[in-house]
Formats: sequence, C-alpha cells, structure tokens
Amino acid sequence: MTSHDVVARVRRLLRQATGSKKVGHAGTLDPLATGVLIVCLQQATRLSDYVMHGTKQYRAQVTLGITTETYDAEGDMTSQVDASHITLADIQTALPQFIGDIDQLPPMYSAIKKDGKKLYELARSGKTVELDPRPVTIHSIDIVEWQSPTLTVDVTCSAGTYIRSLAHDLGQALGIGAHLSGLVRTASGLFSLENAVELDALMQDENWQQHIIPPRIALADMPSLQTSANQWQELVHGRLIERQPSDPAYEAFAYTPNGHLGAILQQRDNHWKPHKVLLPEA
Repeated sequence: MTSHDVVARVRRLLRQATGSKKVGHAGTLDPLATGVLIVCLQQATRLSDYVMHGTKQYRAQVTLGITTETYDAEGDMTSQVDASHITLADIQTALPQFIGDIDQLPPMYSAIKKDGKKLYELARSGKTVELDPRPVTIHSIDIVEWQSPTLTVDVTCSAGTYIRSLAHDLGQALGIGAHLSGLVRTASGLFSLENAVELDALMQDENWQQHIIPPRIALADMPSLQTSANQWQELVHGRLIERQPSDPAYEAFAYTPNGHLGAILQQRDNHWKPHKVLLPEA
C-alpha cells in the first residue's frame, strides 16, 4: 500500500462525514515500508510542510551481499556475493562514518527531481544521470540484531534521509553490497507507533474523528504565541502586529483568543507578518 492509497481511504471517511475531500500526508513512505504516516485533514493540509520536517526514527533490516537497482527488496538484483565472512565487529567499525552531518546520494529510483523530471521516471526510461548529494543528519544508528546476512538497526535521522541509501552505502563500505529488506517508521516528529491508529481499525471505527489530534498538540514542539482579540483581527486582515522581546524568533504559530491555530507568522524587523492565515473552522 502506498502513501497515496492511505490518503484515498481517509478521504472517503472525511467526505462521508463532512463533504470535504481535503486530505494529505506529511512524509511519503516507500511501498515496502510500514509504520507512522501523518495524515492531515482540511486546513491542517497547509501545515504538512512543517510537520514533515521533524526527526524520523526507523527500524531497518539490511541484507548484506545482495544489491538491487532500487536499493530495496522490490528492485531487480544487480549483484550477489557471499557475506558469511562479515562479522559484527566489521559492521561496528563501518557504521560510525554514517553518523552525523553527511552528504548522501539518493537512490536513482526516488521522487527527487533532476532537470524537472523525477529520478525514477528517468531510471525507468533507461537513463542514468549524475546524482547530486544531499545534506542529511543521522543522529544515531543502534544495532538491534545481527543474524548473518541480515542486520537490524534503529536509525534516528533528519527528514530527507534515505534509509535505502544508508543500506546501500553500508554494503559498499563493507565491500560486499547490501540492500534494504525491511523498514518500519517508528516515529515522525512527535508522532510514534505507540500513539498511532492502524488504518483498518480507523476505517471500521464509527467514532474515527476521536483520533484527530488538535494542531496545538501536533505542533507542541514548534515556536508559538497567543494573540489578543485586537492582534488577531489585525492578522486576519493581513496587517502586521508588534513583536515582543520574549516572542520566538523568525517564525511562529499564532493561536487565536479562543485557542485555535490561526496563522503562521514570520518576523519582519520588530513585527510579525502573517505568512499563512488559517481561519479556525467551526
């Protein structure tokens, strides 16, 4: 099931309940992967760019000795060698080079665009292009299990990190190749498997709306400020409001006097400018 398939199913629920079809997701999961997918409804779809940039956590299975054209188990095999000589010590020696701020080459089979075309479209047409490395941060890689030739690791990383590339690059560092054979996203920002709801259970729940998380909770780790009635009216009409020394810097989420998420503000000198006004829904 793809991320698009999940959105389509939730859209049916929302349309039946409200007539609205405004649903989106924050952070695509590869078809191979399972786990946390943040789904945004109605006005919250305008917040997806902010929600998706949170730190990600994954449990990944890496199979050593086999490479594929997609860097995962869904692609055609491109090489196979014996990996039985690789030890846990070899892996522990190789992993630190991937931790920290690194430049990572994305897989050729990815949705990243090159000269206006998605890489996977170019790959499927038989074209090979020079890939541009992307800066990512891998905070930690913890070994969970090593059963040759399969390695299971927990990875904490920045948004935009390709775990498929990490698996491939680890295989190259070990000199035998590797591919990603399983992936679970265990957390995305403040959202984790522990507080997620399974899609099938959601579809069968007559009270499915009880699972909707208010923006104030979903964005609890984001800079915010509370507006007065006068300030809110100024923002609604696109006007600047004065920024206080104690306010956050650069960007903040503004809440209305009655507690709704009302706007996204950007700093302009000593004032706040409304960047996006999200009128509270009834």
